[in-house]
Amino acid sequence: MEETISLKELLATLKKRLVMIILITMTAGLVSGVISYFFLTPIYQASTQILVNQEKSELSFYSPSEVQTNLQLISTYNEIIKSSRILDKVIVQLGLDMTADQLGGKITVGSQKDSQLVNVSVQDPDPNMAADIANKTVEVFQKEIVSIMNVDNVSILAPATVTDNQAPIKPQPVMNVAIAIVVGLMAAVGLAFLLEYFDNTIKNEQDIEKILELPILGVIAQIDDQKMEELKLRKAAGTRAAGRGENFGA
Repeated sequence: MEETISLKELLATLKKRLVMIILITMTAGLVSGVISYFFLTPIYQASTQILVNQEKSELSFYSPSEVQTNLQLISTYNEIIKSSRILDKVIVQLGLDMTADQLGGKITVGSQKDSQLVNVSVQDPDPNMAADIANKTVEVFQKEIVSIMNVDNVSILAPATVTDNQAPIKPQPVMNVAIAIVVGLMAAVGLAFLLEYFDNTIKNEQDIEKILELPILGVIAQIDDQKMEELKLRKAAGTRAAGRGENFGA
């Protein structure tokens, strides 16, 4: 016999576990908020831009081939910026207590498609340190690229700066709480259906019909204690009234 679950049964399951669903959802949001506000270290980001171009004479003009050459060089420059040759010098000059790999993990280098602008972003718990690392990295790169590739075609377009009351880029408590609430709600609903699936207790006549695959011929109504006491009182009152009637007749 193929079992089907109606929308009414699904809603009944959710209603039955509604308290559990609400508690799990609220707990997930609360835990996420506490962790985001009190335990996660704020991370700040500072970014700088460099321009990759060709050294030109006063009478020359840009040609498409030269621009294409610059664009092809950008991918190479992106790798060189995060190389140990550049980062080791940055560490020494800033007196950083970290390795080149650790410093490289803080730096993100990227550029837009068909653009000669390269963005160098640095993330650090200290916004001033993030700006210092970004500026020093492009400064060292600008000097070293002359000897590495025998070209002088890098210009610092916009140095990294620190603004007043700069907000961290992560964590984002509101976003974390919203995600936690959604995930908690989904987990709670899934748990509610899972508990209902493994609950094999017999609750009503429909459960018996499903298990035995036999039709229900009759149902014995359940009478609670209060109704039972009321019936007893009525019966006793009726007996007393009948007794008084017999005595009166005699």
